[in-house]
Amino acid sequence: MTETHRIVFLDRDSVIANVRKPSFAHEWTEYPSTPAGETVQRLRDARATIVITNKVALGADALAQLPDVELIAVAATGTNIVDLAAAKEHGIVVTNIRNYAVHTLPEHTFALILALRRQLVAYREDIAAGLWQKSERFCLFGHPISDLAGSRLGLFGYGALGKATAQIARAFGMEVIVHNRSPLPDAAADGVREASFDEVLETSDVISLHLPLTDQTRNMLSAKELIRMKRSALLINTARGGLVDEVALADALRSGLIGGAGFDVLVTEPPPTDNVLLNLRLPNFILTPHSAWASTQAMQTLVDQLIDNIDAWHAGAPRNVVG
Repeated sequence: MTETHRIVFLDRDSVIANVRKPSFAHEWTEYPSTPAGETVQRLRDARATIVITNKVALGADALAQLPDVELIAVAATGTNIVDLAAAKEHGIVVTNIRNYAVHTLPEHTFALILALRRQLVAYREDIAAGLWQKSERFCLFGHPISDLAGSRLGLFGYGALGKATAQIARAFGMEVIVHNRSPLPDAAADGVREASFDEVLETSDVISLHLPLTDQTRNMLSAKELIRMKRSALLINTARGGLVDEVALADALRSGLIGGAGFDVLVTEPPPTDNVLLNLRLPNFILTPHSAWASTQAMQTLVDQLIDNIDAWHAGAPRNVVG
């Protein structure tokens, strides 16, 4: 007799897209969101065999109470919400989503870079304050504007997203240097150059982060690194909160140690009201609410791949397996 799988989507509202149902026999339950204290109970009540989660955590304690679960399909690339060691111990397969944001996130990265290099926020505030209206000439100066052409972009990380970001940079006429944890055999063909950590940090006009958050990358840029950046340099983080020491960044921006920063991620999300970056009101700092990944097209690609992962696992050929 064919098993009817019981699928529970713990945080359906985390993606705005049309989610087709898997091709095999199943029961489907979805919740807009799931508070941490209700995760185990909901999965146990449904006797879930397949769990879909975007940001609802499944730690070791939770997994120990869920003997029916066979697959955790993460509706995101990052899998730090799942205790992978515990999942393996219980024989649970974990899958994730890959390369779905290859257009939307690099585009958002450059939206931040362009806004900062062109001083869009500063000039918008000037207009709101009536400064252009009172100008003695047809235009308004006051904030130096810098072209991207001829400047240097330094990338930390060169996966699919870093590579796509480099392609856009080259179209703008930027030189691209990359520091990556593994060698880049195609660097020359891509038109980029491998560089040391120090060279990327100290010589880049713009630094963009495209790394996962691990024990090795946590706070990789703190006060002692920020002080070594060019005073005019921009720091862009559309990757993971925690790669940069937030307090040190706020201090560097206030004191003029770096030229500006554009962030789409914070250590804690949603952020507490006292987060130091959330309350930073400077024209050379832009914060967006973890939305770089969330174009309409990217979210549809994500959920299509999510169901493809579940179908592949059921067919005995699991793909995008983590751990």
